[in-house]
Amino acid sequence: MKKNKIFIACDSTKISKIRHIINLTKNKKLTIGYKFGLEFLNSKNGRKFISRLRNKIIFGDYKISDIPNTCVSTIEAVKDLKFNYITIHINCGFQALKAAKRVSGKCKLVGVTTLTSLNNYSLKQIGFNKNVEQLVIHQAKLANKANLDAIVCSPKEVKLVKKVFKKEVITPGVRFDYDNNDQKRVTTPNEAFKNGSDWIVIGRPITKGNIKNNIQKLIDHLS
Repeated sequence: MKKNKIFIACDSTKISKIRHIINLTKNKKLTIGYKFGLEFLNSKNGRKFISRLRNKIIFGDYKISDIPNTCVSTIEAVKDLKFNYITIHINCGFQALKAAKRVSGKCKLVGVTTLTSLNNYSLKQIGFNKNVEQLVIHQAKLANKANLDAIVCSPKEVKLVKKVFKKEVITPGVRFDYDNNDQKRVTTPNEAFKNGSDWIVIGRPITKGNIKNNIQKLIDHLS
């Protein structure tokens, strides 16, 4: 039976907390990977910890966004960490995406579309004249043109994205009960997979409180 794929967001600067998350989320019913965001990646001991991880699926959520040369240099600088996935903002442009893809090697380069913390009102404030769905489709087409390996988008846009991007789709903005916190475009884990997500990213609903109970809740929710 195919296992659901889950990235656990390891959002802490405390190594003891990250070890605790990894130890308590191991199970045979889900395929588990670990996503490390800017908070941990920029922490004092974060790099050293990741360099010592073995036999884990690891996701470096750098959300790189810069000129082509800097994007390339950044990927080259973290190659020794052997990430399975690393993120780059699609908004940094086609030339940067192509250049980054050329040097990404075995690491899957993941294009970030529109952050799940943004909605139509937020986009208008920034200066975009497209709504969320229009913008995400446009970004997915660009990611496809640049031959990226995967995309990050809200689970609400997966069906639209899959029409123009046929590789892996990774979706944050997943909650058991629509408690949005700082996210705006969210669904439940079941809905995300039904919409076509290949991976879901879930953090606080798993890592806050009793982690073992939370993982079992996720398994029950998906069964």
